[in-house]
Amino acid sequence: MKKRLIRIILAVALLGMLGAGIWYAQLSNRHKAIVKKWLLQHSGIADASWKTSNASGHYRMVSPTFLLDGIYKSMEGPKASNYVQLTPDSSLIWITRFDVKAFDADSGERLSNDFICHTNIDFNDAAYFSSFGLNDRVGQQYPRMTSLSHGLEDFALPEGFGIPMKGNELLYVTTETLNHNDPDIRKWVRHEIDIDYTREKLKPLMSRTVFIQLPYNKADPFKGPLDPGATQCLPVETKNHSYTDPSGQTYSGHWVIPPGKRTYRASIDDMLRLKDSARLHAAALHVHPFATHMTLRDVTTGKTVFESTIRNHRNRIGIDRIGDYVSETGTTLYANHSYELVLETHNTTAVNQDMMGSAFLFFYDAELDRKINTKKR
Repeated sequence: MKKRLIRIILAVALLGMLGAGIWYAQLSNRHKAIVKKWLLQHSGIADASWKTSNASGHYRMVSPTFLLDGIYKSMEGPKASNYVQLTPDSSLIWITRFDVKAFDADSGERLSNDFICHTNIDFNDAAYFSSFGLNDRVGQQYPRMTSLSHGLEDFALPEGFGIPMKGNELLYVTTETLNHNDPDIRKWVRHEIDIDYTREKLKPLMSRTVFIQLPYNKADPFKGPLDPGATQCLPVETKNHSYTDPSGQTYSGHWVIPPGKRTYRASIDDMLRLKDSARLHAAALHVHPFATHMTLRDVTTGKTVFESTIRNHRNRIGIDRIGDYVSETGTTLYANHSYELVLETHNTTAVNQDMMGSAFLFFYDAELDRKINTKKR
């Protein structure tokens, strides 16, 4: 009887392992990374802790260890998130710069930026706007302050400008790894994220996130290839970065680009939501490899607000540098004008690749400036 019970337990365990293996094999690369990270951290093999330090005007976070053990394209690699407070008190500070680097977790050696996918800096919009008496802004936009990504791993706001916030308000930082080129890799990696701030009063900037979103056929989203002149896209997936407008049309902000050159464009008026003219002073861009140019264009006048040249690696997949826009003088955008993002791509491989095109735009915030100055009197 005892031997029979043992055999039953072993059979059930074997079936469970077989079922788990089948389930795991069917997961996407992104979800496999999530499962592996969870197992490695909960078994104690990987260090799950964040390490932080805070000197005057400089906050540093070092991520948990990530195992890179194969190809992880954009949006697929192991990642981690952490809530941080830049100061222990509620006094006003001004964020001026963001930076992320990759290091070998064992040796401490600086690694290529090819191991950095993106680092997102999010804020609590309810706490942030209510602290300045701007409750009408709560829930009006995705609460992302900015994002660093492969090709733009450091970004500084123009001299004399900053993002104001109470120092002890929470920021939510997520950083993700990347590996486009080495299928045989086995490396433990950490990310080091730095945020610079000052207590000196600056001119306040507000962040507004805009991105290219393209329509797709909800009934048959992955049917391709599309006609080169079609306005539709093939989404990478329909669960994430997928949006529906009031008419029921579905859009994707993460789509497939075929081999060769393509140009994609999309209106950003609904994301800008300009109520009056606004002065643009900075823009941090996020694109994937094989993007070559991004332009913010005034459709009403036909003029270019700014253009970014994206320099890709020559002998491997990846981005050397994404051109940003930083200007103390700034450029005025108008509420009665229409604007679009235009993205040019050149897929030099023989297979489909994935693409995104986003811009984190920083405008001078005259209303917030008045609020801050009024509170001081």
